[in-house]
Amino acid sequence: MRQITKVLWLFAPCMLLHAAPPNIVFILADDLGYGDVRCYNAQSKVPTPNLDRLAGQGMRFTDAHSPATVCTPSRYSLMTGQMAFRVPSGGTVFQGTGGPSLIAPGKLTLPGLLKKQGYATAAVGKWHIGLTFRDQAGEAIHSGERAAVQRIDYSRRIEGGPLDHGFDQFFGTACCPTTEWLYAFIDGDHIPVPPTGPIDKSKLPKHPYANDCRAGFIAPDFPMEEVDLVFLKKSREFIQQHAGKPFFLYHATQAVHLPSFAAPAFKGKTQAGPHGDFIAEFDHIVGELMATLEKAGVAENTLIIVSSDNGPEVASAVHMRADHAHDGAKPWRGIKRDAWEGGHRVPFIVRWPAKVKPGTTSDQTLCLTDIMATVAAITGAELPHESAEDSFNLLPVLEGKAAAPIRPYLITQAFGGARMLSIRRGAWKYLDHRGSGGNSYDKGDLQRFALPEASPEAPGQLYNLENDPGETTNLYSEKPEIVKELKALLEQSKTTGRSRL
Repeated sequence: MRQITKVLWLFAPCMLLHAAPPNIVFILADDLGYGDVRCYNAQSKVPTPNLDRLAGQGMRFTDAHSPATVCTPSRYSLMTGQMAFRVPSGGTVFQGTGGPSLIAPGKLTLPGLLKKQGYATAAVGKWHIGLTFRDQAGEAIHSGERAAVQRIDYSRRIEGGPLDHGFDQFFGTACCPTTEWLYAFIDGDHIPVPPTGPIDKSKLPKHPYANDCRAGFIAPDFPMEEVDLVFLKKSREFIQQHAGKPFFLYHATQAVHLPSFAAPAFKGKTQAGPHGDFIAEFDHIVGELMATLEKAGVAENTLIIVSSDNGPEVASAVHMRADHAHDGAKPWRGIKRDAWEGGHRVPFIVRWPAKVKPGTTSDQTLCLTDIMATVAAITGAELPHESAEDSFNLLPVLEGKAAAPIRPYLITQAFGGARMLSIRRGAWKYLDHRGSGGNSYDKGDLQRFALPEASPEAPGQLYNLENDPGETTNLYSEKPEIVKELKALLEQSKTTGRSRL
């Protein structure tokens, strides 16, 4: 009897996990850099107590990457486990009414996989993977310009959005909430309160971080400075309503994408200006979602992940460095759109009390595409060969059982999409192009950050991140054998259409 009891005790965690699969909350920041978070950068001028506490209660990854260096392709890759450069228009960044959806009909998605496992699924916040509005004649609108917004027939269903790709519920925006031409909330597959006229920008804050706001059309219920608080309210309601069964919440914030319109309660909260206040607001949102899970009694069996879709934006990086001695990409070279590390190395923090040891740090290389295979392993879901083509299972890392690297290599795409790819294997990183792959450092605000090119005639770049984490010395001409190997591996992955075996 004593031996049977001992066996049951040993297997109790597995039995519990099988009986009660974890809730999953994925919080995706927008343009939050590696150096913006205090637990990643001790010199950060913005306190991030909630993110720091989350890291202390779980695992902090130091070698995590967004699949791309801009919004849309990173979000596509997260939702599908497939690198966006593999699909048509995979380098597109949608604006306003831009579409159609990058996700093909029938493509297995992260929420779709979880829905099959009995999860309630919800997306709150920024979608930005493309969808289809129609005009009064029923014609699809796939232009992202201002005039396209005026053509929308708001009585018609919005196609290709979250509800068509595995989510039960959606409340959010088509693209960047306070940047694009359409300032209105989508609830499910409709906009219940359409725009009534053009936005009056004269009433909005004016500072160096406020300029990325197009003169589009706005709905009367759309608060430009409190959009993220609306999103927070919706996500808290979803958690409270679904605490009795497994749920997946994808919470995609406006913060900290420009314009930096922090809510009134956060203005002046930091000594790092409007963008610092916006980072503080994001940290607050993380803390509030953590508190909601605690209050609902589900925190112990909830897997929380916080990350970002790419590195910090040009204007925020430039002005934060000059005005506040704060480097959102620290210690890496490059920023949003760039193929260098600062464009795609991002914060990645995991808390899961049932499995993840508190206060741990991992140097495993990972990509946001890996969420899908990891979640499949956690929930016991089958992952078909033709799905999640670039996704690797990180569960052994979370459990502290990984003795070797999970990923054989990492591919990232810069702003140029399939024309601007990089591949990393171990310490070696090969960029299959010249320059940053995104931003111009020849003139303007970024010229002061340009580095001398060691091999100006080389068609590509090769760096050893172990010896040269700042990517300062291009070894393309000195290590032709490594260039050849990595370029061949990149071409093989492009040809086969996958990196997962």
